[in-house]
Parts: sequence; C-alpha cells; structure tokens
Amino acid sequence: MPFFKPDWKTAAQVTAISSTRNGGVSKPPFDSMNLGNHVGDDPDKVMQNRRRLQRVANMPSAPIWLNQTHSTHVEVLTQSTVQVIDADATYTEVPNLVLSVMTADCLPILIAAKDGSAVAAVHAGWRGLADGIVENTLSLFKSEVQAWIGPAIGADAFEVGDDVKQAFCYSAPELASAFKTHPAHHDKWLADLPRIAAYKLNKLGVEAVEFSGHCTYSEPEQFFSYRRDGVTGRIASFIWLTD
Repeated sequence: MPFFKPDWKTAAQVTAISSTRNGGVSKPPFDSMNLGNHVGDDPDKVMQNRRRLQRVANMPSAPIWLNQTHSTHVEVLTQSTVQVIDADATYTEVPNLVLSVMTADCLPILIAAKDGSAVAAVHAGWRGLADGIVENTLSLFKSEVQAWIGPAIGADAFEVGDDVKQAFCYSAPELASAFKTHPAHHDKWLADLPRIAAYKLNKLGVEAVEFSGHCTYSEPEQFFSYRRDGVTGRIASFIWLTD
C-alpha cells in the first residue's frame, strides 16, 4: 500500500495521509515509492512516484514541496506553487493546497484546527524541534488544534550525544526522562523524539496529540531510514483542506 491515513478524528474538511515506501517505480536502494528528488534517484522515476501517489490518494492538487534545512521557518501559503520552498513547515487556511513534509527518520507532525479552518505540516528533526519549529507553527493558528506525529525513528534506535540531550534538557529538565543510556555505548543516549514533540505540543496547550506508532528504523519493509541505510529514499506526510 503506498499510503495510510492517520488514526485521528478531524473536521470533515481536513484530509491527511502518510506515504510508505511501497507502490512506486524507483529501483534499489530507493525502492520503490521514493518521493525525494534530492537523494540520487532517477528524477523521472521520482516524478512518476509523485504523480502516482497524487492520483491514488485523490489529492486535489499537486503537493507543495519543501527544501528542508532543519530551520524554524514556517511558510504561510495562500496559493499553489510549483516552486520548492525553503522552509521546515507550512501553514494554510486555503482549501485544496496540499502541504507536505519529507522524512526518513525525522518527525513529520501534522496539525489541524479542530474547527477545520487551517492546517500545517511540520518537519521536525531534533535541531528544529529544539530551536522552536513547533512553537513557530502553532503561533499561526487562531483556534484550538490537534496534532498527529507520524512515522519516525523510534526511542530504541535514535542514538544521540550529550549535545542533543542538553539542547532539550537545559530549558526543560523534565525531558531527561525522554533519554535513556545507550546499552552498548555509555557515552551515548537513546532519545524518544515523538515523546519530546508531544511534550512540546502539550506545553503549548495542544492536548489532542496522536501517534502513528511506526518506527522508520525498525520497519524496513514499510519505511525508508537514513540512520539504517544511509543512501535511501524519502516518505512524505501530507495534509490539506477541502471546500
């Protein structure tokens, strides 16, 4: 199956999906539904994959793609564009604009106003998450929201150093519980990135937070993982409003 839908209840005008690595035309190591045009795959095959997913997911328009740089920049979209946007999150109140974030271990976070008035898609690597990408995105919403944390590297696989732990725990000591000592490398930690994101969302008043429950690193049949494979493809998560 090339995609699945988040298990959350939203306003009727909100639609969201998350792709898998299956159902496309790319060859190994990008097999097969690679959506990333920056990883060394054949551009023609990437375009075929994107068009195929747009068709089978019944998207109202071609997705708007990002050049993600682990920043805290959120782009507010008011119209469709074929330009690749330099940002790590997008926000819109306009129907039929398909927002996207590509990942291969980082967190995709989809956010929707509960009244169906706006949506956002967030790319949250550890650096963007620590620096404020979630805060910047939530500041744009004018009503109560809900969030879905998509497939990402899990708490038993995300090895980090002291710098990452300190980036979060210096200002939020309670997040120390989201880090556990690596069983084989005692100078390293295993970080629970989805839990950290949920903490930040909750802290900002978002009580309705759902998790995909999928680990990209440990599910090679379903997802790409940069930490696992190095050279690999990208999945994507999408959200849009309908009329």
